[in-house]
Amino acid sequence: MSDPDRPIPLLVFSDLDGTLLDHASYDWSPARPAMRRLLAIGGGCVLATSKTAAEVIPLRAAMGLEAWPAIVENGAGVIAPGAKAQGAGDDYLRLRDALDALPDALRASFTGFGDLDAQGVAEVTGLSFDAATQAKRRLFSEPGTWSGSDADREEFIGALARAGVQARMGGRFLTLSFGRTKADAMAEVTNRLAPLRTMALGDAPNDAEMIASADIGVIIPNPHGSALPDLPGETEGRIRRAPHPGPEGWNITVGQVIDELDLSQNGARHG
Repeated sequence: MSDPDRPIPLLVFSDLDGTLLDHASYDWSPARPAMRRLLAIGGGCVLATSKTAAEVIPLRAAMGLEAWPAIVENGAGVIAPGAKAQGAGDDYLRLRDALDALPDALRASFTGFGDLDAQGVAEVTGLSFDAATQAKRRLFSEPGTWSGSDADREEFIGALARAGVQARMGGRFLTLSFGRTKADAMAEVTNRLAPLRTMALGDAPNDAEMIASADIGVIIPNPHGSALPDLPGETEGRIRRAPHPGPEGWNITVGQVIDELDLSQNGARHG
């Protein structure tokens, strides 16, 4: 993976849902051509997602990315290359305790994955029953849906913040954690692997810091949610917007960057 005599020419950090995976079908095959090119030049792809380790490990294997770490639960954890399982921690239980300590009127409007059985998670996510079972195997964070007013949501977020819990809106869920972001985990991985350049792609507010922190950032359109606002770096072109949502946009922009950097098949960088 990382060889000091052959630096990684381009390390891509990629959100999954709505970015590398199609929002509705979860298919990533339209991104295969650019993914093959990326790996052929000696580059790598670090999945950076709100999904759990249990969900990401088989996805990472199916994509041929087992040699690379993966960022899970919105940056709360990092899976080592080749890891087949992840040990349990107590962050999730602490989150659930903080939730249940809220006033009933606020707590009732938030439905987390822990409040649902696997079938319920399957219904709100569109996942299969087996995949939803894996999505419930949480270690660090709690995604959920909000059914109350915007004003009550702000009060909910403020009450959790006073308990040390951060709430962030993703592509479809409000996710609770103890504050570590995808950008924090990206910095950890980048410091360890020392790539020549980093690229980050995402479609939701919880991807914004990661996109802004990369050498090259890509905002993937999200037709199912609010568009990300302009980010620092867009004016000068360091951050761009993909022409299509999902894996089609991923494929185009990653391919464009490989072309623009003139990366050779042996991983060297020209120009």
